Formats: sequence, C-alpha cells, structure tokens
Amino acid sequence: MSNTCGCQNGGNSEVNFAELAPVLEKYAKVPGSLITILQKTQDIYGYLSLDAINYISERTGIMPAKIYGVATFYAQFRLQPIGKYLVMLCKGTACHVNGADMIQEAVSEHLGIQDGETTEDGLFTLNAVACLGCCSLAPVMMVKTVDGEETYGNLTKAKVTEILDEYKAKNA
Repeated sequence: MSNTCGCQNGGNSEVNFAELAPVLEKYAKVPGSLITILQKTQDIYGYLSLDAINYISERTGIMPAKIYGVATFYAQFRLQPIGKYLVMLCKGTACHVNGADMIQEAVSEHLGIQDGETTEDGLFTLNAVACLGCCSLAPVMMVKTVDGEETYGNLTKAKVTEILDEYKAKNA
C-alpha cells in the first residue's frame, strides 16, 4: 500500500505519510484505537490535515466522517497547522479571577490574532485552555515549541508584551 494520499489539501502536492505508516501498522486493526491514532498523527504532523484523515480512513476502514467527528469532538485535536510558538493562556478559575481576560486581550492586541488563530507569519498560535495547573502563578500562560515548553506566571500586560517580543526577536 502507498504511503501517500492522493487527496489534495489546499492545492498542495501529495503528502508523504511514511512516518504515520508504523503507527497504523500497530493500531489500524485494534478496536477502539482511533483516538490513539489521531494523537500520534498530531504528534508527528502538528495537526490533523484532511489528507491525514483520509489516509487514516484508507488504512483503518473507518469512514472519514467518523474520524472527523472524533477529531472535532475532542478539544485536544487541531485541524489547522499551528505556529512555531503555541501560546496557551489559562482560563481556569484562579487565572480568571487574577486577570486572564486582560492577558488574553494583551496577547490578542499585540499579535493581532484571537483565540484559535495563527499570525500571518506563522510564528504564533493563540489557544485559551481550561487550566494549566499553575494556580499559584495566576494569571499564567505557557509557550510550547518543538524544543519544549516554558511557563510564565504572575502576568501583566507589559510582561506579556515583553515575553512575546523576546520570541519574535529569536526569529528576526
């Protein structure tokens, strides 16, 4: 079986799914493993593309609509590529009480994006999350990169701007 999917994603050429093949060899015939397959797919490619959903369907026999339904039901899955820096803003109770909305507003204004959006340059994606588990640092945000993650707490508008500018400077 081929490691590419013939379907098109935004006019791009065929996508190579060689990295996904071992995952599907292991889990394709395991009942109840769709979420695991989707998690591993997202780990490899950063998000679940339409091409990936169709390829998973081909290899597992699960209808694309069912795969898409699972992917859209769970908040952990992304259907669009994310930026180099995933900015996750905590919206939990402690953060909310300590100004999470003000921090989100500052990030949105500074980057020109809203929750779930990515900057035009592809550097930042903003994602409001239910809780980061750092209540004593409220309000808090985490910045995830391919190299790991960094947590920032006791945020102010000025501090958020400074942090984001440091990430921008790394790419100048």
